Amino acid sequence: TDEITIRVAITVIAAIIAIAVALIFGREDDRDDSAVPIATRHGTFVAQFNDIGLCRLDFPAKARAIKPAPKPTGLAKRRAVAGADLSAGTQFQQTVWAELLNIPPGQTRSYGEIAGRLAKPGAARAVGSACGANPIPVIVPCHRVLAAHRRIGGFSGGPGWKPRLLRIEQAEFVG
Repeated sequence: TDEITIRVAITVIAAIIAIAVALIFGREDDRDDSAVPIATRHGTFVAQFNDIGLCRLDFPAKARAIKPAPKPTGLAKRRAVAGADLSAGTQFQQTVWAELLNIPPGQTRSYGEIAGRLAKPGAARAVGSACGANPIPVIVPCHRVLAAHRRIGGFSGGPGWKPRLLRIEQAEFVG
C-alpha cells in the first residue's frame, strides 16, 4: 500500500473527527479552516480542510502560503468522496472528478476515454483542464489519466509526480 495514500487517509480521518468535535462542542477561535502538513519520505504535503472536510491537497514544493479554505457552495452536496469538499469545481469538473474515482489503482484511462464515458467525446481537453483543477489529487486520482497512446500528459503536482505515483501503483505508461 502506498505511504502517501495511507498518511493522507489518516490525516483526513483525524481532521473529520476534529471537525465533528468542533461542530458539536464549538471552537475556541473563529477559524473554520485548517491546514495540516503531512510529512512523507516523498516530501511534505499540505492538506487543507474546511467545515465539510478535505478541500485541497498541495504537493511538496507546490504548497502555497496558507490562506482561508474555500467556503462550501451549494454544489457541496454533489461531492463524491465522503469527508471531502469538491464544491469549488464547476458541475463539469465535479462530474469528471466523480468519474476519476472509478479508476482502480494500477489502471489508467485517457483524457479521451473519460470524455467518452461522460458522453462528451470531443471534450478531452476540457477533461484535462478539469484534472488540472482537481483540488485533492491522489484522493481524486487524476494521476491515473493519461494523454493519447499512454503518454504522461500534465499533472498539477508538478514535474515527476505523475510517473512516480503511477510507478508506485505499477500502472503502465509511456514516460
